[in-house]
Amino acid sequence: MKPGRYLKDKIIEIAIMFFGCLTVFLLLLAFKVSHELIIGIFFVLTMIMISVFLIDFWKRKRFYDRLITYTEQLDKKYLVLEMLHEPQFYDGRLFYQTLYEINKSMIENVKELEINMEEFKEYIELWIHEIKLPISSLTLMNHNYQIDKRYQYQIKRIDDYVDQVLYYVRCEHAEKDYLIKETSLKKVIHEVALKNKNDLLDHHIRLLVNIEECLVLTDSKWLEFIISQIISNSIKYCKSNSDSYIKLTVKDLVNRTVLLIEDNGIGISSQDIDCVFDKTFTGQNGRLTFKSTGMGLYIVKKLCDKLGHRIEIQSKEGQWTKVMLTFYDHDFYKIKD
Repeated sequence: MKPGRYLKDKIIEIAIMFFGCLTVFLLLLAFKVSHELIIGIFFVLTMIMISVFLIDFWKRKRFYDRLITYTEQLDKKYLVLEMLHEPQFYDGRLFYQTLYEINKSMIENVKELEINMEEFKEYIELWIHEIKLPISSLTLMNHNYQIDKRYQYQIKRIDDYVDQVLYYVRCEHAEKDYLIKETSLKKVIHEVALKNKNDLLDHHIRLLVNIEECLVLTDSKWLEFIISQIISNSIKYCKSNSDSYIKLTVKDLVNRTVLLIEDNGIGISSQDIDCVFDKTFTGQNGRLTFKSTGMGLYIVKKLCDKLGHRIEIQSKEGQWTKVMLTFYDHDFYKIKD
């Protein structure tokens, strides 16, 4: 709060007091009061005026400076009233009470929205679990009766998109759904390979796995989804030749383990590489196929952040793409006897 702006706002009050003092001065002259007494009265009135304005300015400055400072420092700015005391001047108290009522109304509305969103999330999860049953039945029927592979492919796509919806719904509150423990990376990759076996065979892609037994701290279900999404992208954007491959290797480094997933597909353009984790971003490659939604890698990045993993992508357009998934060693996860 600046003194100049404060005085400018109080210009009417200052003018009234000035004319009041001038009136008193003229009346004292009319009644032939001694000049010494007039000067003394004028001095006292001036000091009273200055004191009144200084005290009022100090009270307001103290309150509004704190309001501005706390508002700038807080991430959740609607909590600013929790850090302020009710001011001692009347219009400040009116302002404080009004902010309090507005804040209370906003919190109640946000709470109602959170409840509605939680109910919707629970419904979606229930619906997904229910829809998984007929999808599994269709998959089994397709396997038993050797129905056209095109049906099998479409069932697989439906199942993948249903999984995406489930993990997207959960990723905002993933900490409630996962369990961090030592997990066999080789076993997770084996499950991913089985899940994507038909797609790999249909596209004539070799899956090269060079991984010894390796334990990482993660959640096996979430990691299986993450790796499966990466493998699916590699399959989706493979080259149309018989020499396509996806290679998985592990580097055991100090305090961390890196899973490298490399393919020799069509790659990612340099202008798209920094945006691949953005929501609904499809880029040049996504425009080449109707299959791309731009959600897969976005969900993968969100889950990696929740799990404490690091994911990076490097690529050269038309030649290769490398995905580095880093698992860090955290001793506090280990249970000691």
